[in-house]
Amino acid sequence: MEKPIRIAIVEDHELTRIGLEAALKRRDGIEVVGDAANGYQGLNLLQTTKPDLAIVDIGLPDIDGIEMVRLFRENQGENPSPTKILMLTMHKGEDSVMAAFAAGADAYCMKDINMDKLEEAIRSTHEGNPWIDPTIASIVLQQLRKNSSSSADKEKTIQIKGLEGDYADIVGSAGLTDREIQILQLIVRGCSNGEIAEQLFVTVGTVKTHVRHILNKLCVDDRTHAAVLALRGGLIE
Repeated sequence: MEKPIRIAIVEDHELTRIGLEAALKRRDGIEVVGDAANGYQGLNLLQTTKPDLAIVDIGLPDIDGIEMVRLFRENQGENPSPTKILMLTMHKGEDSVMAAFAAGADAYCMKDINMDKLEEAIRSTHEGNPWIDPTIASIVLQQLRKNSSSSADKEKTIQIKGLEGDYADIVGSAGLTDREIQILQLIVRGCSNGEIAEQLFVTVGTVKTHVRHILNKLCVDDRTHAAVLALRGGLIE
């Protein structure tokens, strides 16, 4: 029998915290190991319980969730914790989103997510796959494109600079074919299926088939998540 995913919850709103804990306890394969109502309590909780995954709110009353995550990552020294961080928040501004990932978050979900999707996000994040709420995925993608293409020659294929080793491993082990990599790079550049078909001299149906294979191999649900994973994984042509 597989070990349950051990989860810690850091959320200052009592009803939200209690409700989330109760809902997660009803899910198979998930164990809630503790909860905290502010950032410093949350930091201590993560350091003492060493959960597999922590669900962290940004709007905490003492230090915010982003600062808490930053301190948690910084205090690990040369022995990084395997704890994954899933931000669960109402903040969807670009500054909050990018600051959360810069601090060391692994996933970002909005609080209006339903429980089935939240469980999916938890399991995906626990397995090492990035999870980004579709409502803010475009923010991350635009920022990563900006960082990756600032020095690229527009007449050449875009250079995609990797950000994190874990994502590079995911992309590298996906077994993408040369054609799939080519199509994924065009997706990153914002090309539609029709535009990809025109550039590669194939049918739209053929492109759709390749895209489906790409999503399956990368274990993501849509083109945006595939593009973000490619950018963070350092896929370079």
